[in-house]
Amino acid sequence: MAVDPGIKILLVEDAGTMRKMEVRILNQLGFSNVVEAVDGKDAVEKLEQEAGIQLVISDWAMPEMDGHELLCWMRSQASFKDIPFLMATGHGDKAYTAQALESGANGVVPKPFSPDELRIHIDKTFGIEEEPAPTLETRPKISAAGKVHLKMAHIQITDHLTLGVAQHLIKTGKSSPEHFDLETLCMSSWNPVQAALENGEVDGAFILAPMAMDLFGYGVPIRMVLLAHRNGSIMVRNKAIKYNKPYQQFFKHKAFFIPHKMSIHNMLSHMYFTQMGLRPGVAGNEAVNVLFDVVPPVQMPNFLSENIDSSGFMVAEPIGSRSIAAGIAERQLLSSELWDNHPCCVAVFRQDFIDEYPDAVQECVNLLVESGKFIRDNVDTAAQIAVGFLDPKKELGLKEAVLKNVLSDPKGIKTDNLYPVIEELNTIQEYMTSKMGVGRIIDLHKFVDMRFADIACKDDLKARAAEEGASVGAQRLPAFESDGAKKVREGKYLTFDLGDECYGINIMDIREIVGLLPITQLPQMPAAFKGVVKLRDKVIPVMDMRKKFGLEEMAYHARTCIIIIEVSGLSGSTLMGGIVDSVSEVRQIMEKDIEDPPKIGASREGGFILGIAKTGKKVTILLEIDRILHAQEVVQLAQTG
Repeated sequence: MAVDPGIKILLVEDAGTMRKMEVRILNQLGFSNVVEAVDGKDAVEKLEQEAGIQLVISDWAMPEMDGHELLCWMRSQASFKDIPFLMATGHGDKAYTAQALESGANGVVPKPFSPDELRIHIDKTFGIEEEPAPTLETRPKISAAGKVHLKMAHIQITDHLTLGVAQHLIKTGKSSPEHFDLETLCMSSWNPVQAALENGEVDGAFILAPMAMDLFGYGVPIRMVLLAHRNGSIMVRNKAIKYNKPYQQFFKHKAFFIPHKMSIHNMLSHMYFTQMGLRPGVAGNEAVNVLFDVVPPVQMPNFLSENIDSSGFMVAEPIGSRSIAAGIAERQLLSSELWDNHPCCVAVFRQDFIDEYPDAVQECVNLLVESGKFIRDNVDTAAQIAVGFLDPKKELGLKEAVLKNVLSDPKGIKTDNLYPVIEELNTIQEYMTSKMGVGRIIDLHKFVDMRFADIACKDDLKARAAEEGASVGAQRLPAFESDGAKKVREGKYLTFDLGDECYGINIMDIREIVGLLPITQLPQMPAAFKGVVKLRDKVIPVMDMRKKFGLEEMAYHARTCIIIIEVSGLSGSTLMGGIVDSVSEVRQIMEKDIEDPPKIGASREGGFILGIAKTGKKVTILLEIDRILHAQEVVQLAQTG
């Protein structure tokens, strides 16, 4: 029995590119009766207007009304409380999953998801359970030769090549494990790997370190035994967009793709953009102007080429280099340039497997260490192995030449130093929890089982790894502590007047200038806001700049106008109108003509002055537009719509 493909599905997703992808996935699964909504508020209207909606699939973080608010509203309404609800979210950490289920969701589909993953969740929602995969309790464990059958999951990235080389060494007879037979399971994305670990479908996996720590923190019985690699990821930018100074503006007000919220890529990208003076992050409770979208790694090149509003992505190789070779992207940096020798993916085993088969775990860890050195010393052969291991169905079009370049780059992936260093993992969890509000602090000494690496890496490797790892973490902590307040001030500014004073906003943040429009007042708006205006079917909140700056209000006149500005919002950049006395001109202002604002006392502008520009006798106050709104005002605006 299958779910009726004719059911009417309400798909709620604010990101246009993501919504198109999800519609395509539903169409691939046979569902063509799809009603689209751009946020929770729009979804409510669609529910009230469209008869016969039988399933809601909703994103979580959206403006005006988010997915969780939509879920709670539906469960409180007699007409809609029984409609099945799937939460599709980039919040891949376990805390969000638990909250959604407690609030009445029928299931949670973490992004990025594949058609098969979505199909399984839809089937479960309608009571159709597929035949479960063999688990630790149901699949055969010991072969006729007395070896345990070890099943390890991975995805299609070079970070996991040590597992492929280990398999190659066994198949070619160069290694003959005494205690285990190895089966590797190539999966489409991180979510199936996580699920397979949780339900016991696999004994172990190569998995993102933050994801593994999050699983451990929520009681999944896994232990880390070894690093899978060091370094190995790349940040690329969209080649279709010109890359000119100021470089911050290239990324500002655009989407940037990461493979998972619980990833080193999320952390390093956040660090990079924050230190550029930007506000990066996934949609949620904080205002951001670089919106991180979670996209399946193998789909990132397609997303980048199809979406001119996306600036780039950070991902494990060879996906970035393949995009560069295809003419889609340009290299921005390697992850090692942000944190040299950083950990990323780790090898984990389920605790029950470790307890029952410690000799097999030790032998496997020994082989992985040997495989890492093999990659270092045999790049050509490793590239050949990688083609088949990472692309078994020949879907990615991997080339040996590209993989060889990836593996031989001196700043690229390192596989010859896999000893776990607690200080490095602590650097990750401290940054992500304190700077990003992601995940939770765990006891790393309970999470990492050092027994196997202590033997496999031997004393000299252990000593070298501990020394290098500890120093790396210590070197990078001061940089992580930076508040990212680096200011790029030189550029073109639109200048405008308020009374006797002249102000400037970077032209890159200006969308247009319009005359006064009819303003509709709304309740619960921030104090300085007059209401909203409608501009080409967009509802835009409007702030009186005089009132915001504490100046005396005055009657509007013929030269009064509204500047439409792009500012940080809860789901990425959003539009806001600023009412000013008059607009003057667009002026090129050089850094040599800009002075820091005085620090004596508190200015009425509340700390959002970027600098004071002096050109001749004229003084212009340059505004850092993303600091004009306080956090509470951003939340209020998102709620008013």
